[in-house]
Amino acid sequence: MIIAHDLGTTGNKASLVDSDGRLVASVTVGYPADFDLGGKAEQNPEDWWQALAGATRELLARASVKNTDIAAVSFSGQMMGAVFLDGAGDYVRPAMIWADTRSTSQCQQLIDAVGMEEGYRITGHRLNPTYSLSKMMYIRDTEPDTFARVRKIVLAKDYLAFRLSGVLATDPSDASSTNAYDQSTGKWSDELIGASGLDRILFPEIVESTTVIGSVTRDAAAATGLAEGTPVVIGGGDGPTAALGAGIIDETSGAYTYLGSSSWVSVSAPAPLHDPKMRSMTFNHVIPGYFVPTATMQAGGASLQWIANLLSPDAEDRYTDLLAKADTVEAAGEGLYFLPHLLGERSPYWNPRARAAFVGLSMHHGRGHMTKAVLEGIAFNLYTGLKAFTENGRAVETIDAIGGAANSSALLQIFADVWGIPVNRRNIVEEANALGAAVVGGVGVGIFPDFSIAQRMSDRTPGNQVQANRSAGYQREYATFMDAYQRLEPWFETLPRS
Repeated sequence: MIIAHDLGTTGNKASLVDSDGRLVASVTVGYPADFDLGGKAEQNPEDWWQALAGATRELLARASVKNTDIAAVSFSGQMMGAVFLDGAGDYVRPAMIWADTRSTSQCQQLIDAVGMEEGYRITGHRLNPTYSLSKMMYIRDTEPDTFARVRKIVLAKDYLAFRLSGVLATDPSDASSTNAYDQSTGKWSDELIGASGLDRILFPEIVESTTVIGSVTRDAAAATGLAEGTPVVIGGGDGPTAALGAGIIDETSGAYTYLGSSSWVSVSAPAPLHDPKMRSMTFNHVIPGYFVPTATMQAGGASLQWIANLLSPDAEDRYTDLLAKADTVEAAGEGLYFLPHLLGERSPYWNPRARAAFVGLSMHHGRGHMTKAVLEGIAFNLYTGLKAFTENGRAVETIDAIGGAANSSALLQIFADVWGIPVNRRNIVEEANALGAAVVGGVGVGIFPDFSIAQRMSDRTPGNQVQANRSAGYQREYATFMDAYQRLEPWFETLPRS
């Protein structure tokens, strides 16, 4: 069996997958995040480790399996962050996670030195403060005493793999989320690291996602309940592992949308997809030789969580109540729009100064209207990413949905209506990232012969394909949504950083 850890923003999900690719059990242990003024978004790496250890022990107990039955441990992890380690491998400060946008001035230094277009050509991504490289520069510039102790900087899942095995490494999928990786060479970019002024020695070795980097140490075994010597596979970033977990292997596999705290639309391709407008970006896949063109918004499912907490903080089943109300009203159809930029924005605007806004509120609008506007805002924003694919020759005729928010039929109906294509809910949605990581681990230790088993691990739920009902009206309303952002963009620049 394989244990796959999916290190997310709100918790670590540990999943047990057998040698036939079946999900046996899963356990989630949560942890906090520190969001504060100025674009701060941090987490304590020790919280990640304690969540991994606790989830592993509970998973083994719940499934009633021996630790010697575990053939490998593999990872999926939140991307674009930075964990700062000293020479002993101890973290010297909290980790900056993907949502942190404080490194705007450092990112501008990279843009000035390299150029936005050249940076996009090298990395497959815009140069942006949500990525790791400028975050590293930010700590160097603002916390010099702390930075003087730093000897290596890694991604979130790399830190946990290190805590298990004692070996520091990363993989191409996570490396491609740093703004420091050259997709054409498969190596760290001399040009971008040179422009940052950072020492290349700070960056870990890059190995394939299926690499067994080491084995569980004695101390890690005592903490987790795993058997000492269990192989540790490095795994990949959560976007590419989610693609694999959704069965998106090659260019024939179609498209998928992930509906978690951040949300995205994505496909698989044999080469990076460079959008002339730079609305989308391209990560390396966990499958060697493939890439995952992606359009990611900062606060997808997080926007739904926010409105539910705001409007129904004490309701036991706040989502069901609000979604039921939203299903009975119109929002954009009655002139109400929500710009879902609670954490700034990546695709399509790449603007850390963007902010969320309700536009068009009137006295008759209630909780249902506001919830519907949030759902539509998420769908409108992701639709721009889909357009980036289709306008560059990648047709999207249907899309599969995974992630926790994919359980909402109301949300999937709005997606189908806005996008004008059928949306399919997979039968395994919340564990898709972990399934992808399990496949990577299984291939790494030889349990699975190749990645194709991912297409048999989850299916489109029979009878749960959602058809588009009113896409014509939404096309007009989408144009109004886009116009609202363009009009507000200059105003965002006048707001204090928050």
